[in-house]
Amino acid sequence: MDNLYIKKVLNGDTEGFRYFISNYKDLAFSVAISVVKDEFWAEEVVQESFIKVFQKLKSFKGRSSFKTWFYRIVINEAFQRLREEKKQHLYQNELQETELSSVENNLNGMTPEEQTILVQEALKQIQPKESLVLRLFYLEDQSAKTIADETGWTEANVRVILHRGRKNMLSVVNRLLCNELKTV
Repeated sequence: MDNLYIKKVLNGDTEGFRYFISNYKDLAFSVAISVVKDEFWAEEVVQESFIKVFQKLKSFKGRSSFKTWFYRIVINEAFQRLREEKKQHLYQNELQETELSSVENNLNGMTPEEQTILVQEALKQIQPKESLVLRLFYLEDQSAKTIADETGWTEANVRVILHRGRKNMLSVVNRLLCNELKTV
């Protein structure tokens, strides 16, 4: 059946690609999550894998089954995602340590009111999802599970947004503090 749909897609019937998505998405997700260990990342891996399969379908030679070829792409994408995250994590740790010490030094000389104003301004400058999750988590003391229930996102997605929000918030606060020091 796979070969029939491969021919359809290669002959220009892009709707025929839905066959592959419907038949392989669950197993692809299962493979991806076993490697990346995070639902949000696994969803990204599966999506990227389907895009690559669609783009490279012409290069499928049929030496193995389509399923084997497809899963090899999913596995490669998953491990690529891990490598990228590892590089990013190492870079961010170095950057965060530098930024955190700078922020801590500058915050010590501020009044609580000035700190509140700084936080409110920083929340305005980050992505809306990140701002929402940070407000709910830190200012409203809600758990990631509660936030997921309220927003309709997965708990893993909330945790990813929370992680990214912290990093972006730290960068914005540091930038605001640096700008404040320049004007003084």
